[in-house]
Amino acid sequence: MPLYIVATPIGNLEDISLRALRTLREVKLIAAEDTRRTKQLLASYDIKTPTTSYHERNKLTKLDYILDCLSEGDVALVSDAGMPGISDPGHELIVAASGRGIPIIPIPGASVVVTALVVSGLDTRQFRYLGFLPKASARKKLLKSIAGDPATIVVLETPHRLTAALNDILEVLGDREIAVCRELTKLHEEVFRGRVSQAMEHFAEPRGEFTLVIAGQKEAEKPQLTEAIEKKLQEMRRRGVGAKEAVAKLAEETGLAKKELYRAWLKSG
Repeated sequence: MPLYIVATPIGNLEDISLRALRTLREVKLIAAEDTRRTKQLLASYDIKTPTTSYHERNKLTKLDYILDCLSEGDVALVSDAGMPGISDPGHELIVAASGRGIPIIPIPGASVVVTALVVSGLDTRQFRYLGFLPKASARKKLLKSIAGDPATIVVLETPHRLTAALNDILEVLGDREIAVCRELTKLHEEVFRGRVSQAMEHFAEPRGEFTLVIAGQKEAEKPQLTEAIEKKLQEMRRRGVGAKEAVAKLAEETGLAKKELYRAWLKSG
């Protein structure tokens, strides 16, 4: 019997597909990260399918039970919000079911990662999802490892760790553009767009669940030979500065290649 991986709303209960509702009605059992939260969703749509808990603390001990249930009927896996298996329990069950030849059927829907990314206003062509950042020194180490990545970065964060995370992001990645998305699709939804330092000021007393979208490392703009630089070369020549000294000095100041500056020097003669 199939294992259905069912996406549930990330906040607003209306953000669930008709297919997901039909699946939740028809399966024999729903394995839920938080049965109380899932029952609220089911009650909203008058769905009476039995549920069983499947969360971080019991995901290994409950594995055989759910696999046995799959031998008798269809099972739907749901998380607290969004698509199961992304930064929450589900991966181990999916791997185990697949290993037994059980069909895995995705029922897609709401995703906080994609939702935050598209409303951020940042580049969506490439992005790197890091899930929840680790604590303390491990967080800085992870941020340093992706500091040069041009892809947009998406991370999840809790309110009590947001300030420390933003502080480390500022220290390691610099004052980049960032979108801080709070309580997406819920009553107090908020999307703050600005710099990391500005976000730290804005969320001095953070509340709710957060998704951070951080700009990737931008390529340094190639320095250009401007009219002002050419005039400076001419001025140095008039003062009697030699070509080698003038070119070396301006190369250090501007980042321009010495060959390009030397060509400009010859033209200025």
